[in-house]
Amino acid sequence: MTEQTKKRIRKFVEDRDWSKFHSPANLAKSISIEANELLECFQWSDTDYNLQHVKEELADVLVYCQDMLDALNLNEDEIINMKMDMNEKKYPVDKAKGSNKKYTEL
Repeated sequence: MTEQTKKRIRKFVEDRDWSKFHSPANLAKSISIEANELLECFQWSDTDYNLQHVKEELADVLVYCQDMLDALNLNEDEIINMKMDMNEKKYPVDKAKGSNKKYTEL
């Protein structure tokens, strides 16, 4: 996400004085709610969905994720790379390639 987009999200929240509602718990709930709205786009078909609606719901998830990063003073690159390091160890290519098994089953 560009810095310009992050600033726009922050300004939107600031202009409405909503940061007081942005506790980590509230943001986690909001992320989950929006993720379920995204899932609802695919409720009855894996292939017949409204792409515009998918984009809107995915954007809501991403905006709330950025709000949570801000609330916890986290850097997305740092936490993503931390998790990718962990995933690369849990799912080594030689065991996980082409498999959908959980790491405990590899």
